[in-house]
Amino acid sequence: MHPNPAFHDLDEGAALAAAERIGFAHIVAVVEGAPMVAHAPIARAGARAFRFHLARGNRLTPHLDGARVLLSLVGPHGYITPNWYRPPGDQVPTWNYVAVELDGTARLMPDEALVEQLDRLAEVHEPGLSPLPWTRGKMDPAKFDAMRSAIRGFEVTVDAVRVTNKLGQNKAAPDREGVIAGLEASGNFALAAALRRAS
Repeated sequence: MHPNPAFHDLDEGAALAAAERIGFAHIVAVVEGAPMVAHAPIARAGARAFRFHLARGNRLTPHLDGARVLLSLVGPHGYITPNWYRPPGDQVPTWNYVAVELDGTARLMPDEALVEQLDRLAEVHEPGLSPLPWTRGKMDPAKFDAMRSAIRGFEVTVDAVRVTNKLGQNKAAPDREGVIAGLEASGNFALAAALRRAS
């Protein structure tokens, strides 16, 4: 995480909510002395827990039950050119971003909790994508069970939260306004909106 405390302006509750909104994590664990990573959608499961699933064949899957893990999530991000500052002056390029890190212990979930996690992912991400959002009820139950049997679900109880919300808080208002305009002109609307909220 970035060392400047100006970029740590989200409290723990807001950071956990940001992790839920981002919804896709790099899952990192150390296996036999070497780092290993998998990538998966996550869903919140209570105040301080997140769930995810991986293919049974994923090389990390057999090592996760009981393992210490890091869930690393990156939200809106992008390159910032000094040409967007007002005036450009003697400044260097930088990268603005939102990132959340969650530490905890992964535990294998029973099948019913895995089904809950799959339903929760659809509940969070389906709205707005289709007038008739997908639900498990649209599938043949036997086909769903066959597909579910190919994955394993895990729950991580979070015991540490770190966040970087590096959105130009250390810049003057005219510089931030120039960056927002530049991001919008270049099509990075998500980062522009994040900077606008942080201003």
